[in-house]
Amino acid sequence: MHERTKDWREFYVPTPDDHYRTQGARCMDCGVPFCQGDTGCPVQNVIPEWNSLVREGRWRDASLALHATNNFPELTGRLCPAPCESACVLGLIEQPVAIRNIEQAIADKSFQEGWVVPLTGVPDSGFRVAVVGSGPAGLAAAQQLRRMGHAVVVFEKDDRIGGLLRYGIPDFKLEKEVIELRLHQMRAEGVVFETGIEVGRDLHVQQLRDEFDAVLLAGGAQVARELRVAGRELSGVHLAMEYLTQQNRRVAGDTIPAEHAIWAEGKRVVVIGGGDTGSDCVGTCHRQGAVEVFQFELLPQPPKERAESTPWPHWPMKLRSSHAHEEGGHRDWSVSTTKLDGEHGRVQRLHAVRVELEQGPNGPKFVEQPDSGFTLDVDLVLLAMGFTGVPQEGLLGDLGVTIGPRGAVSTDAHYRTNVPGVFAAGDMRRGASLIVWAIREGRDAAASIDRHLRQSASTRRHSAAASA
Repeated sequence: MHERTKDWREFYVPTPDDHYRTQGARCMDCGVPFCQGDTGCPVQNVIPEWNSLVREGRWRDASLALHATNNFPELTGRLCPAPCESACVLGLIEQPVAIRNIEQAIADKSFQEGWVVPLTGVPDSGFRVAVVGSGPAGLAAAQQLRRMGHAVVVFEKDDRIGGLLRYGIPDFKLEKEVIELRLHQMRAEGVVFETGIEVGRDLHVQQLRDEFDAVLLAGGAQVARELRVAGRELSGVHLAMEYLTQQNRRVAGDTIPAEHAIWAEGKRVVVIGGGDTGSDCVGTCHRQGAVEVFQFELLPQPPKERAESTPWPHWPMKLRSSHAHEEGGHRDWSVSTTKLDGEHGRVQRLHAVRVELEQGPNGPKFVEQPDSGFTLDVDLVLLAMGFTGVPQEGLLGDLGVTIGPRGAVSTDAHYRTNVPGVFAAGDMRRGASLIVWAIREGRDAAASIDRHLRQSASTRRHSAAASA
């Protein structure tokens, strides 16, 4: 573990092909593959099919089957929490099939063997589509739309393509060369990427509407949940994404000005929030040389095994640990931060109480436990409490799209917003969710945009013929 925290590279132990063949063979006795479909795999991978092909050693055919439903298996194989494995029938009696490992192995072998090539030669439709945001939803939609013959331009406000894949996921989970390999294919297919352009500020919304036949909003759920306690304004208290973005930029070779640097070396750090973003912060703190790292979660500690409230084949409520947790640190649950304080404008102490989640007449609520307060000396506090929705000013406000009660862009079942020709997909539409849902939504939104464009063209032709 100590060796692993000395660099930012991905860490995988080489696995022989026979291991994957064995795992694929375990899948073959299944009668009904609950791993497929929305319950098991939102992106609708045909898992038994490519498991069978791997069992037979037909890796190239497995690659074709995998890419038929998933544009970016090299990403889901690394980042998806694998709801397919939770729905695996074998999980009822023993360990489920290692589906995610097989998926990553197929994807990585596809690049190594040169099987990932640009798909070109599709006749141009004459339509132009703008995709705003280059996370997994925007990229999946862009690739699908280009393969349908449409001219596609992806607008990204940051200086590099990838969204949270680029700046929110640490390199020890996803080396950015993995993203670049796929972007190379997409550029060769004809997808155009425009970086450093924030639509609504650098590019006027009306200009976007005038130059494109359809617009897809795929900017993600960018508004972070805040910690509303005294002392939040102190120096040394930061949103998780500020911290993770800085470190990803360092690894990419960027220089962070000393006056803006967020750095954990030699510090006692508290990460508030028990999810994936929190564990990414924990792993980053270890690599930066933190003296001690604590991770606090408001909710109770989940059970070690599947809770009765989430029976198979549903996604189970149970304790999950990442390799960042294995590397060290202290995890604690049912902790509510009440105040931060310090001297000379810098955080030095965190005050908290223990709470219990109780069912009240108006729903569940957190109840402070008597005499449970405690204080912890800290040098750095990172807020990783999730996201509350989309920024409603700027682009979305200028477009006039409707925002739903969950803080996300409202659409109908076909990903259409209330503004004609404007669609939304991914976290911007459904709220913060899994990478597999983002890819699924990007693909589905692309299909809806394609239908919209071709139906509008057909309508215009009929109208012209009638008037003639």
